[in-house]
Parts: sequence; structure tokens; C-alpha cells
Amino acid sequence: MTAAESADRTGTAGGLRYLPIADHGLIGDMRTVALVDTRGTIGWYCCPRFDAPSVFASILDADRGGSFELTADVPARTKQLYFPDTNVLITRFFAPDGVGEIQDFMPIAGEDTGEADRHRLIRRVLCVRGALPFRARIAPRFDYGRQSHRLTMRDGRAVFESPSLSLALTASMPLEADGPDVWSEFKLSEGEVAVFALDVLGDGVLPRSCPIAEAEREFAATVAFWRRWLSASRYRGRWREMVHRSALTLKLLTYAPTGGIVAAATTSLPEQVGGERNWDYRYVWIRDSAFCVYALLRLGFSEEAAAFMDFLSKHVSRRGDGPSGPLQIMYGIDGRTELPEIELPHLEGHRGSSPVRIGNAAAHQLQLDIYGALIDSVYLYDKMGRPISSDHWEEIHTLVDWVCDNWDQPDEGVWETRGGRKDFVYSRLMCWVAIERAMRMAAHRGLPANTPRWQRARDAIYRQIMRRGWSIPLQAFVQHFDDDVLDASVLMMPLAKFIAPTDPKWLSTLDALGRNLVSDSLVYRYDPAASPDGLLGQDGTFSICSFWYVEALTRAGRLDEARLAFEKMLTYANHLGLYAEEIGQTGEQLGNFPQAFTHLALISAAFNLDRALG
Repeated sequence: MTAAESADRTGTAGGLRYLPIADHGLIGDMRTVALVDTRGTIGWYCCPRFDAPSVFASILDADRGGSFELTADVPARTKQLYFPDTNVLITRFFAPDGVGEIQDFMPIAGEDTGEADRHRLIRRVLCVRGALPFRARIAPRFDYGRQSHRLTMRDGRAVFESPSLSLALTASMPLEADGPDVWSEFKLSEGEVAVFALDVLGDGVLPRSCPIAEAEREFAATVAFWRRWLSASRYRGRWREMVHRSALTLKLLTYAPTGGIVAAATTSLPEQVGGERNWDYRYVWIRDSAFCVYALLRLGFSEEAAAFMDFLSKHVSRRGDGPSGPLQIMYGIDGRTELPEIELPHLEGHRGSSPVRIGNAAAHQLQLDIYGALIDSVYLYDKMGRPISSDHWEEIHTLVDWVCDNWDQPDEGVWETRGGRKDFVYSRLMCWVAIERAMRMAAHRGLPANTPRWQRARDAIYRQIMRRGWSIPLQAFVQHFDDDVLDASVLMMPLAKFIAPTDPKWLSTLDALGRNLVSDSLVYRYDPAASPDGLLGQDGTFSICSFWYVEALTRAGRLDEARLAFEKMLTYANHLGLYAEEIGQTGEQLGNFPQAFTHLALISAAFNLDRALG
């Protein structure tokens, strides 16, 4: 029996200890999020923000992580859906004697209302047909299960107090204490409603209760917020529901106070079950956020792009112009630069996949491609949003000058490998993009620029890629110079307008990637056996690469192949249209969930394929 099989065995409450990663939906308030599984259990919730220590983390340790269980107390089939055009999640229970549902959401509070710090999480339970018994068990485990807490019952509310955070639970049903936890059992008949609300307890003051009428008003306001936001979308093409679900997901992953966009909602969900490729993605990657700006601008969401530009100017500190670069590859959601990586050995990890990590040591890697992603997003914002300021241009000018001085060196690359620096083709490509897009902005706006110097560096990069990044034996562009290893990151070459999508060299590369890295529309990043990355185990297929492949096929004019590959990729989404980072051998979702990179690539692929199909 494998470790994963052992970890999955039935627990004392019956049922699997771990549901698949895909069996979860996402709710949030643009400050933090919660994952709700198809049984109605919240198994991931960090409070008061994305990167805060967890309160519920049973997705990482079914016994020690803590959870908020709320489910039908009889055998029942379950289904999940989102209330249309919103991030309100509905989990439905179908039992012999009735049908019920849980409506999970977090109200969106403005900074000026005084409500933003409550981080209220509301769970409305409804019986819609017949009668149905329910049970709830609320078992927080603060600080990733490292802090104990004290439970007190006050005025019908349960208050959980830990050294770092206190939460108050109000309910329309009686609550009973059981050690440090609380539980409730109740039965609803058709038309009846129960409400549970979890709030941050500020300054020891109990929050007001959340009666059924107030929860209904909060529900209506939350639905209205999301529908009002989505109505700004200009997308009217094919696959609109999937595109809009991806946009709603990206909005949930945005930290409203600063405009930063986290790479994913979770930490340490495994890229290989039982393996060590488990990372903390609750931070702002410059690359991922920059690509998000492109995707949202395509749909007409210019405010989000403006918020990210504001994040860059107000919260991202430059480190000088040394060889490690003026920018880090990632920052905290508040712009902090120190993200120390530590392991939590007391947590067993999802399905026994250890170690569980918080923080990320890759923060101080050199990844030259981020400059291209960032400056391309600024270029697109200047073109499709509103003109950048003179101060922004001075910052861009400084970054481009640094790229001109430092592009010709090895780095860790886009995949953040831990096997040493190499001369990655993708890094050179995006350095070319950084300079080329800055030259376009300067020419279009008449902005001051050292154009002759920039042009010399841009052309030198181009010639180097064409000379050393091309493999004669493979007849393809490769992962790094002077080797014969394929890498899906080169799919960005025509997307970034480095090479014509019908150039013979590119078409040969596309064919080589199709033969060696593509499996039923799914694309592997690279072969770790051919290019060791310093980590044990195997990758699944990388979903952003799969959508890049669709877009490359589209631009090459191979529309039938592109459409089939895209339609197949849609079948790998979970039941709500969400994607993790990777897809495993049997179609299972792997890695942190949901991942911004995948959803922004879906938007871009759908936009360009729809336009090409006409």
C-alpha cells in the first residue's frame, strides 16, 4: 500500500479522509478565500488574508488541520454549482426524503464601511424539498495547527480564542461545546433556513448576530456585487461561461487593499501525490500577475490592471541594479520581500504528500523573464487601458537599461528549477520582449529613451536565440543553449511576436513539441529525466502550457487542431470550471488550486481562437 492510499483510508466519521483536489469550490472576499468540498466541508481557510496562517487546513492534514463540516446527516448524493455569474457557491444534497443546499459566500465589504476587517463567512442551509437532517462541526486549528485555543460560549455564540486570532461563530441553530470544538444537529423542512456565520473578533467585541433576514440581505448584496463586476466584460465569443468563470476566479485571487494577485489560493497541494514538489503559491509573482493584467484587459477589466500598476508603484521595492536584478520574482501581497520558506513536519500533507511548506525560497532566484512579462503588461495597459505616467516611464526606462546590461547570463528560469542556473531560451526571449515593448512605447508616445542602445541589445538577443537556441538535430528551438532538450515555454515565441507563427523554423518546433511533449492536448513542461531540475519525482502536464499550445496552433492557422485541443482541455476542468496547476496521468487535478496562471491562459486561448474562427 502506498502512502497516498494509506492516507486516503476511511476515517472514523466514514468516507475518505481526503477528497480529490478537484472536488472543491472557491469562495472569498478579495482578501482571503476558503475551499469548500463536495461534502460541504471547508477544508482550507486562512484568516484574515491569503497568506495568513490557516484556521481550517484539513486538506493538508485530515486529523490536525481543522475544518468546518456542514452536511446532510443521511446518505446523500451531492452536486456543486455557482449561483450564476457570481462567486457564491451552492452545494446540493439529494437524499430519499428531501433535497437541501448550502449557500457559501463571503460578503464584499468596502474599506469605508468598517466591515472589511470582519472577514465574515456565511453558510446558509436551506431545505428545498421534503425534509432533511443536517449536522455541523466547527473545529478550528489556528496557525497551521500549531496554536491551541480556548472555547467560550457567550450569548449563544461560540468564541474561539487563540494567541494570534479570535473568531466568533453565530448560528440560528443551537450550538453545543465538545472540548475545543462546537457542533450542531438539526432538521429542516421544506422552506426552512438555518444560518452559520464566522467573524473575526476585533478588540474582544462580539459581532452582531447574523439572523436569517440579515444573511438573506448579505446574500443578495454579494450576488449583486459579482454580477455588477462581471457586467463590465466585453467578451461575447464562444465558451463565454468558461471565460467568465476564469475571470471571476482571477478576481477572487486579487488582494483588494493593494491590487496584488496571488498565484494560487493554497500552499503545498502536491504536483505529484506522495512527492516533494509542494510549494506555497499565496504570493504575488510578477510574471503571473503581469499575464493576468493582459487577460483581464482583453475582457475589458481595466480597473484591475490599474490596481496592479498601483501595486507595482506603491508596494514593490527595487533592490538596486546589481546582478540579482532590481526586482524579485515574487512579493508578499503587501509588497514585503522576505518570504522565508519553512517546513511544517507536524502536518502529513495532502494524501500523505510531504513536506508541507509555507513561504517560498524561490523568491530570491534570478529569473530574467519577469522583466519581459512586466513590461509587456505595462505596454498593453498603456495601449488598452490608459497612458502610463511619467514616473512609471522613468521606472520602466531604468528596468530596460538593467536588462540591456544583464540579459546575457544564466538564470533559474521560468519553472523555478532548483538544479542550477542555465542559459534558458525563454529567459532570453522575454528579455527581448522587455526591450522591444519599451521601444514601442517610446516611439508611440514620444517618450525619452536610449533607443540606439536598446536596439543593439534587442538585436543581439534575437541573433543569439536564433543561433544558439536552435537545435539542428531536433529541428526545433530548445530549453537552453547548446543542448537538445525540448521545453514548452518556447510556445511563447509566436505569442510574444518574436517569430512569425508560420515561420518554417517555428512550424518545425511546433511539430517537435507535439511529438514529444503533448499527450491528448495536454502538454508537459519538459522531461525532467533529460533536464534534471534538482527535485525528485515526476511532473504532471502543465495546464498553462496546454493553453499556450492551443494558441500557438491557432496562430499557425491549424484551427481544427486548436479547437479540438481546447475543447479537450475544457473536459479536464473540475465540475465548477476550475483548474489546478497540473493534470495527472489519469486526468486528476494536481498542484495548488485554483491557479491564476491556468485561468489567464484559458482566457487568452479562448479569445484568440474565437477571433480566428470568426
